[in-house]
Amino acid sequence: MTLPLVYHPEYSFPFPEQHRFPMAKFGLLAGYLREQGLLTPENTFRPGRCRQHWLNQTHCPAYLERFETNTLSPTEQRRMNLPWSEGLRKRTLLAPSGTLLTAQLALHYGVACHLAGGTHHAHYDYASGFCILNDLAIAARVLLRQARVGRVLIFDCDVHQGDGTAALLSDEPHAFTCSIHCEKNFPFQKQRSDLDVGLPSGMADDDYLEVVQRTLSRLIAEQAPDIVLYDAGVDVFADDPLGHLKITEAGVRARDRLVLAELMGRGIPVATVIGGGYDDDRQRLARRHAIVIEEAAALHAERSVLPA
Repeated sequence: MTLPLVYHPEYSFPFPEQHRFPMAKFGLLAGYLREQGLLTPENTFRPGRCRQHWLNQTHCPAYLERFETNTLSPTEQRRMNLPWSEGLRKRTLLAPSGTLLTAQLALHYGVACHLAGGTHHAHYDYASGFCILNDLAIAARVLLRQARVGRVLIFDCDVHQGDGTAALLSDEPHAFTCSIHCEKNFPFQKQRSDLDVGLPSGMADDDYLEVVQRTLSRLIAEQAPDIVLYDAGVDVFADDPLGHLKITEAGVRARDRLVLAELMGRGIPVATVIGGGYDDDRQRLARRHAIVIEEAAALHAERSVLPA
């Protein structure tokens, strides 16, 4: 089979065009991948609404109800920083099961990619940084209740620290959270991941790639994960308005290929999510988010033709 991809057409919906969060990017990403022949009816998997007990394992039931019924307090609404709508409600409840489905496909096929996900700022009972539910933490907890998954590694390369993921999984000994992020950037009050690698503002490709390589190799050796959830945020890109690093598009591609090749070469299942990216040029942003999928597809195809 070609590379399994997870997507739902309701990931994008009518949304204020001038809002900092680029809600249109999910649909634009899917459209670009169709044009490239990478997203087809044969390799597309569509998630359903996330099961309530999966959500309740990670998030506060009262908070979930307030979000669903649009009864968040004014303070909660400000922290969410997204205008509530029925479209937002639907896509928020779809995306976590999309990440879980991606992980399940990765366990079967070795690699799978989600055309959304990486909402790593969401906490137990409040939204933050455009993140309402934490798909990475939800997926990790569900996976760990499956007998064949004993250890999950979350390898987060978004430019912002995965503070919500760190907090939500701090009591889960079988999930290891690693965040490689720009230190002087949002969130300004950091949480403690199992491993935090804070990068200086302005770091460029060579130094960045060396950190990613060294960190991943160390964690594979120390943690021996059964699956890796890889947050391939593209807000590390030099021109991203919320980034502060100086990574080129070639550097983003080298990072994604490095991570995927290392894991796939060792037979470690890897599920990718797209994470953050905020370029005002939405088409360009969608193409940048496609990089991890293009690299996964190329590596998956290479492995498919290797002799037995």
